[in-house]
Amino acid sequence: MWMPQAALVDQGWRVIAPDYRLIGTASGTNVDSTTSMDDYAGGVIDLLDALHVDEAVVGGLSMGGYVAFAMFHHAPRYFRGLVLADTRPEADSPEAVEGRKRLLSLLNEKGPEAIADEMIPRLLGATTRRERPEAVEEVRRLVVSNTHDAIAGALAALMSRRDSTSLLNTIHCPTLILVGEEDVLTPVALSEGMARAIGGAQMVVIPQAGHLTSLERPDAFNQALAQFLEHRV
Repeated sequence: MWMPQAALVDQGWRVIAPDYRLIGTASGTNVDSTTSMDDYAGGVIDLLDALHVDEAVVGGLSMGGYVAFAMFHHAPRYFRGLVLADTRPEADSPEAVEGRKRLLSLLNEKGPEAIADEMIPRLLGATTRRERPEAVEEVRRLVVSNTHDAIAGALAALMSRRDSTSLLNTIHCPTLILVGEEDVLTPVALSEGMARAIGGAQMVVIPQAGHLTSLERPDAFNQALAQFLEHRV
């Protein structure tokens, strides 16, 4: 899903897009209900260590933002900067947990294709769904490329993650917050709250995009990201 951001290589940046442990076309087996956001964060930290990367601008979108918070909780020394896109610091509410359980039941009954059908209207903004059918198909492909167990493990991690609100005022590295104008899962108001809580944070609203800004409007996303990297990091 981060391939559109590989263009930053042309500007001299090294771009590392990890497959989260147990998620992705190259993995996705032996996942159980004990999978946690810390497991995903630990996998990214292990990767940075294996690549001898001592510090990086760590960015995540949606669940990736939760992984970034988990990384910061355990290992803030890695953070040269932070990018939070279409995410939130709060843990799941009881209502959200019930929604995850409903998705898990749907997954067990009908498989990844049903998860794609259920989530795409919420993941993608109205403009993307109306005007960019190729983006809709790409997101569907990304969802169904994962195994049943990988999706189940992600749902378990999502509903059990810690609340990271208390971390916000401890984040002192340069921070960019990105959010889609049409995001219904993590609306603009949530990002505004994060921006107020993180000292010096910069916030950019991506027009005509929903929850998956990096895929829906890659040019606008990359422009905001490149400006942040050039002037703030």
